[in-house]
Amino acid sequence: MAKPDNRADNVEHLQQSIQHTMQNLHEAEDYLNEFSSEISSKEREQIEAKNERRKESIKGFREEVKDEAAHSQE
Repeated sequence: MAKPDNRADNVEHLQQSIQHTMQNLHEAEDYLNEFSSEISSKEREQIEAKNERRKESIKGFREEVKDEAAHSQE
């Protein structure tokens, strides 16, 4: 028998994911600021590309939070 869908803590988990992703984003930006003259252009591009993906993930997480909030009011 399948477990019922318990969405009670989805918003909390999403918010934790947002915080974690933002922390990683800021750490990567700090790394680039501190070591930009010491890393290769390839590594810089990889970090910048990963940060763009992180920004997209944060945007998606925020949309999911809105969706969860709408479902919790139903």
